[in-house]
Order: sequence, then C-alpha cells, then structure tokens
Amino acid sequence: MSLAAGVLPGVEPDQIVRAAAAAGFDGSGVWFDADTWTDATTTDVAAALDETGIVALDMEPVFVTPDGDHGDRLIAAATELGARNVLTVSRGVEAGPFTDRFAELCQLAAPAGIWVCVEFSRLFTIADLRTAVAVVEATGEPNAAILVDNLHLARAGHTAADLESLPPELFPYVQLCDGPGRLDDESPKALYVDALDGRSNLGEGELPVVDVYRAVGPATPVSLEIRSKAVRDRYPDPTERARSVLVAANEVLPDD
Repeated sequence: MSLAAGVLPGVEPDQIVRAAAAAGFDGSGVWFDADTWTDATTTDVAAALDETGIVALDMEPVFVTPDGDHGDRLIAAATELGARNVLTVSRGVEAGPFTDRFAELCQLAAPAGIWVCVEFSRLFTIADLRTAVAVVEATGEPNAAILVDNLHLARAGHTAADLESLPPELFPYVQLCDGPGRLDDESPKALYVDALDGRSNLGEGELPVVDVYRAVGPATPVSLEIRSKAVRDRYPDPTERARSVLVAANEVLPDD
C-alpha cells in the first residue's frame, strides 16, 4: 500500500513520505513540482525514504504539453530516489506526438528499471483505456505501461471487466479511491472538481473498488489516491489523514 501524493496537497515531498510512514504505509508517492524542485529537495526526500524504510512507489507528474515538459528532470530525480514508476499524462498533445515523447521518456527511465505509465482520463488528451493501450503498444518499449485510476476508469465508461482481458504487466501499480458511482454533470469543470475534491475513502462511495482491485491482480501495488475535500476537512493533520485512508482501505480490500 502506498499513499498517493495528492492526498496531502501543499505538504512538502519529504514530509509526505514521513506522514505515509507514520501512518503505516509501505510506500509513498512523490510529487515533483518543476517550479520548486531543487537538488536539496531530492536530498530531503532521499533522507526521508532512507530513515523510514518505505519505498517511492511513484513520482508524478510529467505533463506532456505543446510547449514541452520537465520529464527529463523528473526522471533524473526519480532515478536518484529509486522510484519504481513515473506517471505521465498528455495535456493538449495528440496521441501520435505524445507516443513519440512517451517512448523517449521510457528510454530515459529504462536504465534505472523505472516503469513509465500513461494515465488516461477524460481530463487529458489520452482519454480512455483503448487509446492508452494503443500508445503503449506503439512505443514498443518494455517499460511502457498504464496507470489505472479507478475513478478515471469509471468516468471514461469502462468497467473492471475491460481490464481482465489485458496482460497484467501493463499495470505495474493501480490508483484506488471511492466516490460517486456516476455524475449528473459531466462537464469538464465537473469532472475536474470530481477528480480533485470529490473522492472519498474506500467504502464511503459507490465505485466498484474491489472489482478493479481483483481485475489488476491482488499482487499489484496499490496507491490510494484520495483527493477529497471532505477527507481534508475531516483530517487536517497530514498523518491522521493518511492513517484514515489506510484504515479504510484495509477494511475494504480483501486479503486474497
């Protein structure tokens, strides 16, 4: 189990690691802000990982845009930190040119054994699972993969059954949350608010969380991506919030 960095917005990356460890997680996500990340940030996060003994399950995000991206810098930092996965999304870059850049990122990350994962969402240019699979297949890179966020999976009209026919190596980890089963308003603004503020702890919503968990395989590492205003308001302390996320997940996810 890993704590997604988005659970603790505004918290420094090294303190997210420490909160995750204090709450009982095995791993933590690392948020890379290109405007504020420095060599000192890398040093601080590395120290937090070493002192707590937890792993950096993923580092995010590489936003591939028409104006470029900071993927090279992020992958260099991820390599130093021993991160296992790098999350990549396309903002305004169509599938063809995005695939070319995604392949370059895979090649940069390969020597460190890092998976580069494309996340699909109706909020991004790579909007659905089918397109994400096509991107990965087109790269031909062995460390190209897909990050499934079960909220985005549901909003794109997919179900857990859509994952079951795909090879499990496509999914080196999965993001899980709970939330409304459907939205009455599916405008871009509503989808954005849903993704950043509308989620809930596992067991508090209507999403088929266990079905997705079983579809990717129970051996797949889980990142708990609870971006939730309600949970933030209920648990202002970062460690208490992280602990609430983990306790709820352990109550909902099966042991098998």
